Amino acid sequence: MPGSTRRNDIKAITGVEVIGDQTAKLVLSTPFAPLLAQLAGPAGTMVSPKTAQAAGENFGSHPVCAGPYKFVERVAQDRIVLERFTDYWDKDKIKLDRIVYLPIPDTTVRLANLQSGGLDLAQVAATDLDTVRKDPRLKFTAVEGIGYSGITINVANGVRAKTPLGQDARVRQALELSIDREALNQVVFNGEYRVGNQWISPHNPYYIKDLPIPPRDVAKAKALLATTGTPNQIVAITVPNNPVTLQVMQVVQAMAKESGFDMRIQATEFASALQLAAKGDFEALAVGWTGRVDPDGNIYNLVTCNSPYNDGHYCNPEVDHELDAARTNEARAERLVHYRKVAEHLLRDLPIIYLYHPKWLYAFSARLSGFIPYPDGVIRPQGLQLD
Repeated sequence: MPGSTRRNDIKAITGVEVIGDQTAKLVLSTPFAPLLAQLAGPAGTMVSPKTAQAAGENFGSHPVCAGPYKFVERVAQDRIVLERFTDYWDKDKIKLDRIVYLPIPDTTVRLANLQSGGLDLAQVAATDLDTVRKDPRLKFTAVEGIGYSGITINVANGVRAKTPLGQDARVRQALELSIDREALNQVVFNGEYRVGNQWISPHNPYYIKDLPIPPRDVAKAKALLATTGTPNQIVAITVPNNPVTLQVMQVVQAMAKESGFDMRIQATEFASALQLAAKGDFEALAVGWTGRVDPDGNIYNLVTCNSPYNDGHYCNPEVDHELDAARTNEARAERLVHYRKVAEHLLRDLPIIYLYHPKWLYAFSARLSGFIPYPDGVIRPQGLQLD
């Protein structure tokens, strides 16, 4: 669809040929290493062509897809309701007749609802794990995620990019040097998360190990700011209005202050924050990415020129060239050569200051069985059952 944010994910596909009742041939314009990973992700989600064409941009308000559940309703900021689709191809694995998703940003309220029986399954804060483990009514499981959280900088998206932070990489480098990622992990996440400085975590085979996380260095940060002629920096940072992200940025705010940064947190409802970012109405944004199986999915659409999720409008033709080259090579060793060059640019330019890689922490009722956590954070209903 014109305007789709997923076009880049599968742009190598130029056609599809039907070979038989159960076989299709994908025609590609170029070799494309992330193909299977992209088809297994959002870009490969099957939707009803008839409904999509009829609804156009409004398709998301009442989607018709090919999953085990039918969409019933969505009430903004309140709930999303699904009902079992009886003709699903693998229906024997679907045990629950109805699923209700409730957005509860406050982790304390979320845990209280879980303990009272108002929820059957919830993500929980790392600081609540001791409480969860001691509660006989609850079970706990976790899996390391494949995404990241960090600070996206507006470097070229409108007038709000015209700041020292947006225009001078030395200022961004000073901000990064102000941050102790491991201390942040310990304070906010009880050490449960994994810190990092790249778009994939240090345990990922595509992580560039000889470009490690820089240690905090306040003296060096101050010296860098001094070379810019702006030793005292005011930075407005847009932060989604949930307790955990706010706490993260409050810790960053305190660390950065020691280097000469006056970070001013602007708490904003999540969807509104994303809309502001897309319009360029931000200086810095605390935001994350849930992640994709292939490393391309964590980087391409977020830093290449004119890409849909590149809110800061960072644009470096050399980065684009290397990322395109990495897409056309299947061998890991060859892709790593290109990703190293990308990492060198990004760690110098810092359009995104990567901070950490979340772990998906789930608590659920002891009555619930069959739950398996996945690294992308998407809950699969197959096998879920309430006793």
